Amino acid sequence: EVQLMESGGGLVQAGGSLRLSCVGSGFTFDDDYAIAWFRQAPGKEREAVSCIAVSEIDATYYADSVKGRFTISRDNTKNTVYLQMNNLEPEDAAVYVCNARGSFRNLWGQGTQVTVSS
Repeated sequence: EVQLMESGGGLVQAGGSLRLSCVGSGFTFDDDYAIAWFRQAPGKEREAVSCIAVSEIDATYYADSVKGRFTISRDNTKNTVYLQMNNLEPEDAAVYVCNARGSFRNLWGQGTQVTVSS
């Protein structure tokens, strides 16, 4: 089945780190795709956190709120995009959802919960 699956969420104390993974199955993250992480917290708008182009350009985007703390990367051999989250803050708590957008597909995962305790 063509799908995205996120993993790596959990409970972490403020200042801690988590690494989220987004794995595509049934299709390939080729150079036509951009893979993005969004987050949704109660009472807040869905926010685009980070994005990476699956291309040789390897362009990346980070929301101002996470710059310097989050790093997006990819492993083409595993068809996986990662989001390394360091120095987590309570404000980072949310359901993190992976999105794969290409010319022929626009896929969303089910999300993985990130909880940050103060």
